[in-house]
Formats: sequence, structure tokens, C-alpha cells
Amino acid sequence: MKIAFLGTGLMGNGFVRRLVAQGHAVHVWNRSPASARALEAHGAKAFAASADAVRGVERVHLSLADDASVDAVLEPLAGVIPASCWIIDHTTTTPSATCDRARRWAERGRVYLHAPVFMGPVNAVEGTGIMLLSGDAEQCARVLPELERMTGKVLQLGPRPERAAAFKLFGNLAFLGMSALAGDIVRLAHATGVDPQDAAAMFQQFNPGDFFPARFAKVAGGPFEPASFTVSMARKDVRLMVEESAAQGCPLAVMPAVAAQYDAAIARGEAAMDSSAAFRHLGE
Repeated sequence: MKIAFLGTGLMGNGFVRRLVAQGHAVHVWNRSPASARALEAHGAKAFAASADAVRGVERVHLSLADDASVDAVLEPLAGVIPASCWIIDHTTTTPSATCDRARRWAERGRVYLHAPVFMGPVNAVEGTGIMLLSGDAEQCARVLPELERMTGKVLQLGPRPERAAAFKLFGNLAFLGMSALAGDIVRLAHATGVDPQDAAAMFQQFNPGDFFPARFAKVAGGPFEPASFTVSMARKDVRLMVEESAAQGCPLAVMPAVAAQYDAAIARGEAAMDSSAAFRHLGE
């Protein structure tokens, strides 16, 4: 297959090398030309203009920074991308903009599918990791075999074109949130005179991630009574963490916001409810 790949940063570089290794003819373009030209050593063909890169191809893949960059790259190509060419976007984007983009390209008679990934550059080269996919069921089914050869697993998330974008943000929120919490644990370790590496070693034996699915389900849907660990007791523990760290000159960054959630729950009269109740969505 003749493929254009637009965006040859860390992820795009890996994907291009994977596609070339599979025997595809890959045209590459990047706003910084040097990274595209470097892929010629791996068998790709670099183009100085994106319009030249997409002419005559059967697929256009993208791996860019955000919604603005996707639209900045794609919109000028509306009259150049062949009608038979499908657009597969691996960029992490917002669900609302992704939905608008899929509709806009459908009105132009083009197929646009969003397929963001939980992968790193090495995964992209090796074809491992997880890719998300949503959109028209027939269109997804047609492209699925190609995408499966790019990654270890493809999770199909239904016909709404924006669902893959939403699920990608769910996953990244968890990853980034874990890093933020790890930062507070490091601060608390310093405050209590514990080597952070010793604290890290504990988590080799005690893995809070094992409890995450159950905790998530509880926050999402309850029940919040009877409580296994009350809001008031959780708030007390957070107070101990925050006060001890502050007293030793290592103020926590994340847990004060958690404390505020507990305080709001207590103000609502929920001190005796399960601690997960403090974080439930109250918009309904």
C-alpha cells in the first residue's frame, strides 16, 4: 500500500519504520524537515510539501500534537487528498473537535477515523501496545486488519467518532495522575526522613493499581453506604499527610485538592459515607 505519514516526531518515526518494514511505500512529511529526511535511511520517501506527500496515496496517517496542529495540516489538503484515500489520525485530541473533524471530512466525501494509542516510540516500531478506534462500524472493520499490524491490540469503542478521543484522555488522566501522586509520595518521604527509593520499593509488594478498577467503579456508581472507610477518617489521614509535609518544608501539591473534596463532602453532611463519595460526579 502507498501511505503518507504526516508528523514524524517520536511516535510518527516509530510508526513509519514499522510500516516500511511491512513492505508499504511510505511518503513522509514533517514541519521540521530534518526528521522526515532522516527516515529515508529506513526506506521512506521524504517530501518538503505535505501536498506532494499525499498525492496518489491510499492512506494518510497522522501523529501530531493537538487539534490545532491536525487541522492546520489537514485543512489545506482538502482538495488534494484523493477521494478514495482514508485518513487515520493517531493524535491525542479532544472529543468535541474530533467529532467535528469527522463530520467535516465526511461532508467532503472522505473517511476520517480516529485511532489514538497507548504506546511509546519503541511500541510503534515493534507493533506492540494498544490502539483505540471508533467510528462507523463498517469503516472500522475494513481498516482493522491494517491497524492490528501496527500494534498489539486494537480496542474498538463503538460508532461515535469521538469515543476513542475520550477514552484516550481517560487513560492519560490515569497515567499523569499517577505521576502527580508519586510526586506527593516523594515529598512526604522527604518530610518523614525516608529515602524515596525505599518508599518506591514498598510499591513492589503493595500495588495500589490492583485496587483501581474497583475504586473507579465505586466512584462512578456507588454504593456509598455502608462505608468501608468513611469520608471523615479519610479526611483525617489526608490532614496528617499535609500537615507533616508542610511542617518539614515539603508541602504537598496534590493532596490539598483532595482535602478540599473531602471538606466539601463533609459540608454536605456526608462524613459517614464511604470515602469514595467525596469524588462522585454531582452534576446529575
